[in-house]
Amino acid sequence: MIETVGFIGSGMIGGTLARLAVAAGLNVVMSNSRGPESLAGLIAELGERARAATPEEAARAGDLVVLAVPLGRYRELPARALAGKIVIDTMNYYPQRDGRIEELESRSMTSSEMVQRHLEGARLVKALHNLDFHHLRNGARPAGDPERWALPIAGDDADAKAQVAKFMDAIGYDAVDCGSLAESWRIEPNTPVYVLPYLGEPPAGLTKEERRQWYRQDRCARVTADDVRMLVSRARRTDRLGGRFEDLPSGLMD
Repeated sequence: MIETVGFIGSGMIGGTLARLAVAAGLNVVMSNSRGPESLAGLIAELGERARAATPEEAARAGDLVVLAVPLGRYRELPARALAGKIVIDTMNYYPQRDGRIEELESRSMTSSEMVQRHLEGARLVKALHNLDFHHLRNGARPAGDPERWALPIAGDDADAKAQVAKFMDAIGYDAVDCGSLAESWRIEPNTPVYVLPYLGEPPAGLTKEERRQWYRQDRCARVTADDVRMLVSRARRTDRLGGRFEDLPSGLMD
């Protein structure tokens, strides 16, 4: 049973997921590379269910652990503390930020397979990675809501995927099993299921600032489990590898 979620990374994605977890009645242990004292403001916002720690402490404390750091820093993750843990990999490959990673560029493995190799013994699940933080926050809906979104997950451990699906259900999302870590290239950046299907089309004639506000508004388009499966089936391994920030609509990254 998941009662406490550890976070390694407390930026836009980590902070957003922590807010959703606390709202769902879960405890959170937050960490980052700058030290627990740098998290005072976020902990005060999250309230009594939250505390700050080091990455190693957050890894050991969590019944489930969320990785939310830039992919290029994956070697800094505390492998020993994460052994045996159910771990959510939200990290995506953005060469502009992470630098060129030859193993990914050659397509000899997926980014999650690379992280799993480093985290020997961890039970890794790729999940909660295909939305920007605005829509991750605003898209959450209770079970049974007809506008609830479905999001893809991938992993090699069936029980770990089931536990991650339960966590996603608690914070407001349905999970769609899209296969193994080796198949997770189908749900990486620059694939049909990544970010854009959840945004919808803005009205014509908006200024840049109006488009920014439109994309950031609190609303939820309809993306069902069947939609996710259809989008994932359209992915091609020959598509361009890695994300590009300029491919995302203005307003999503600021």
